[in-house]
Amino acid sequence: MIEEGGQAPDLTITGSDGKAIHLAAPGAPLVLFFYPKDDTSGCTREAQDFTALAPEFATAGVKVVGVSRDPMKSHEKFIAKYDLAVPLASDLDGAVSDAFGTWVEKSMYGRKYMGMERASYLLAGDGRVLRCWRKVKVPGHAAEVLAAAKAAA
Repeated sequence: MIEEGGQAPDLTITGSDGKAIHLAAPGAPLVLFFYPKDDTSGCTREAQDFTALAPEFATAGVKVVGVSRDPMKSHEKFIAKYDLAVPLASDLDGAVSDAFGTWVEKSMYGRKYMGMERASYLLAGDGRVLRCWRKVKVPGHAAEVLAAAKAAA
């Protein structure tokens, strides 16, 4: 699991915008928000909140990318349906979510299963982890991340 002050893993993700980002050295501040599933209520709200603030993140020089284990085809439909302005990356093999420790055991109605923990990370341009938010609650989260990103810039 990656903690604040640590280094992002030496992995590359490609967003739905076609841009590859090397996490260990993204070159500019980067927000990764991990979410469980495309087109579900909480994940839709979170992606819409980051989309609404996308111009402010851009003004601050901060890239934002959502990450889930959904395939890119699902991401494309999700982006089109809700007119999302933040790229989404597909972590099909689980390498990124495993490295960040966001693929965790969950429990619902007594049934245990593996799933994505809602979490966000603010990375510096050199890949240092400036802030991490685990077990995120969606309301107000994107604004909190933006405030932290502006303070770190």
